[in-house]
Amino acid sequence: MPEIPAGDPEKGKKVFVQRCMQCHTVEANGKHKTGPNLHGLIGRSTGQAPGFSYTDANKNKGIKWTRETLFEYLENPKKYIPGTKMIFAGLKSKDERADLIAYLIQSTK
Repeated sequence: MPEIPAGDPEKGKKVFVQRCMQCHTVEANGKHKTGPNLHGLIGRSTGQAPGFSYTDANKNKGIKWTRETLFEYLENPKKYIPGTKMIFAGLKSKDERADLIAYLIQSTK
C-alpha cells in the first residue's frame, strides 16, 4: 500500500465542493443525490448507506471504507469496483486524494 500523505481538510473541502458535491452530501440525515449521502462513511461497508440503490458490484465488494481503501478507490473508482455506477474518473493526485479523505473523515462523523 502506498504511503498516504496526511491531508489538509480545508483543501479537501474545496476538492469536495468542486468534484463531489454535485452527487454527494456529507451531513447527518443528508439526502441522497445521484450518489449516496456519505455521513458515517468511515468504517461502513461498501454499498450500505440506508435507502440508496447500489449496484451489486458495490454491495458485494465486501470492504470497509477506511483511509487506505478510500485512497485506492478515489484514484480510479471503476477499477477498484468494476461495475460501479459512479461516473467519476478519479483523482490522480495523491495530495488531492489525501486532502479529500481528511475532509471526509472530519465531515462525515
